[in-house]
Amino acid sequence: MRQHFMMFAAYNQWANGRIYDAAAELDDEEFNRNVGAFFGSMMGTLNHLLTADRIWMKRFTGEGDAPTTLDAILHRGLTGLRMAREAEDRRIIDWVGGLSEKALTGRFTYMTVSDMRTVSQRLAPALDHVFNHQTHHRGQAHTILTILGRPSLGLDLMLFQRTEEGRAFA
Repeated sequence: MRQHFMMFAAYNQWANGRIYDAAAELDDEEFNRNVGAFFGSMMGTLNHLLTADRIWMKRFTGEGDAPTTLDAILHRGLTGLRMAREAEDRRIIDWVGGLSEKALTGRFTYMTVSDMRTVSQRLAPALDHVFNHQTHHRGQAHTILTILGRPSLGLDLMLFQRTEEGRAFA
């Protein structure tokens, strides 16, 4: 199970890099344009992804800053946002890499952001959610790029598994 999550942490980093590379081709107006996505713009969507990961990593580790709203804007510009995203991706990879199989079957307890409930659940399904959530919103970021007339990106897990880094997990 640990190897499974290590693959998803590495895939997450790879796919985020591809999205950020494509976002770097946008001008400021396009980056901030509300195209009707759930978080409005590419800027809002990428901030949400970082926000959610920080919230979950605070829940998992008890460390780091966790925004108090799901639509927090942590960085308005792509450069600062990318640096923070890359640091968070390294943090996720390092943390997942340090987990034991036993830890993955254990439980943890946290407070929800949206309705302030206390939840206790097993770690592995929560990690499944985190990586699935990333994929969901990267799909929205891809749609934003498409709306803005940019070429389609290959973000499939299978494509990652065909890269040199991904072959270790295939």
